[in-house]
Parts: sequence; structure tokens; C-alpha cells
Amino acid sequence: MKSTLTRLFLLAITFIAFSATASAAKQSYYQIKIYHLKTKAQEAVIDTYLKEAFIPASHRAGVKDIGVFKPVAQDTAERLIYVFTPIKKLSDLDKINELIAKDKQYIQAGNGYLNATYDDAPYTRVESIILKAFSAMPEYALPKLNSAKSERIYELRSYEAATESLSLNKIGMFNDAEVDIFTKLNFNAVFYGQVISGSKMPNLMYLTTFNNKADRDNHWSAFGPEYKKISGLPQYQHNVSKNVTLFLYPADYSDF
Repeated sequence: MKSTLTRLFLLAITFIAFSATASAAKQSYYQIKIYHLKTKAQEAVIDTYLKEAFIPASHRAGVKDIGVFKPVAQDTAERLIYVFTPIKKLSDLDKINELIAKDKQYIQAGNGYLNATYDDAPYTRVESIILKAFSAMPEYALPKLNSAKSERIYELRSYEAATESLSLNKIGMFNDAEVDIFTKLNFNAVFYGQVISGSKMPNLMYLTTFNNKADRDNHWSAFGPEYKKISGLPQYQHNVSKNVTLFLYPADYSDF
């Protein structure tokens, strides 16, 4: 009898361990590519490239949804375009890029971008950020909004921390409580992710979406009282050293 119970106990432990490992393995990865531009002409080239070449080729390579976003308030000195690409695992990024590079339709449609000359480059620089999804939301989600794309507000937040341990503490705070609050209040989050490669680390980023600015403000007003319940807990102190908030809107050709 004891041996049977022991075997059942060990099987249960093994199942739990396997489930936990499988769950962790399902966490997706994301790339945020940022095009830094100076002129409207460059922006037009990138828009054409993304709309007619990159996004269709990404779809053919197996990426279902590509998000393209621009700042609501344009900087007079620099224009920015954010491109969000979800992938199942890091190795997929190379595979997708290899497939796209061999795609004849992509090569033809992207000619103006791909074969730009050194003295007429379509951008100033390209920045890439790689993120790993939080365990509390292991995959991205499409926003459920009913407003026109031009009216929407997508809020991209970046939380830097003084140390890696404090950044992990903030991620734990999200996994344990904050994601639940955002979900409860219907913030329509697209993703939450730990930056594992980027120019500003340690860092985490997440994207929430709203029908318009008033909708965004109402959601954050409701968030405050809920957040106060956890923000004062001693285990979560000093885990954010810098908060950067960007208001974006989706390009008309963005998948969401």
C-alpha cells in the first residue's frame, strides 16, 4: 500500500514539474523594431516597405499579426515608427528573416527600401528590442476596441530598474498582482515583456490599448485605487528607477 502511495506521489510531483516546465516553455518572445527617421520622405519609404513588402512577407512566413505604431505627438527633430513582431521562440526570428529574404514577392515589393543608396537612406538608424513574455500573460493578445484606428491610443510603457534583481522583483509584482488588475479593469493589453536584449537594461515593457484618450484616462483613474493595495507592500519597494510612457496610434495598415 505504501509503495503504491509513494508511486502515486512521485507521479504527481513529476506531473506538476512537467506542467510547470511546459508552461514556462510556452512563453512567447517579441521583437520591437524602431525606425529612426528625419524626413517625411523617409517615413513614406518605410510605410510603403512595411505595408507592401514586410508585412505580407511576414504573413507568408507564418507570422499572423504585425503591429505598426507611430507617436501621437511627433518630435520635430526625429520621426519614429515602431514595429511589433511576436514569435514563439528566439530561433524563429532567424528562420522568419531567412524566409523573407528568399521571398521573391518581398524582394520586388521592397525594392525601393532594399536597394536604397548610401546617400538616400530610408532611415537614420534601426533599433531592435527583444522581449520575453511574462508568465502571467505568456502570449500576446489582439486588442478588442471599437473605435477607428486613427482615434486609438496605444500606451507603451518602459520600466527601468536600478539592478537586475529589482527588475525581476517588478516583473514578479506584475505576475503576482498587476496583470490581474489590468485584466480586471479591461486595459486590453497586447503584451507584457522582460527586455532581454536592448539599449536600456534592466527593463520591462508593456503595451495597453484604448479607444481614445478619454477612455485611457478613465482606465488609469480606476487603476489607482487598485494599485494602492499593493504598491505600499515592503517587498515591492524601489523596483522602478525610470518610467517612460509613450502614446502611440496604429498605422492604417497595421494588423491591429
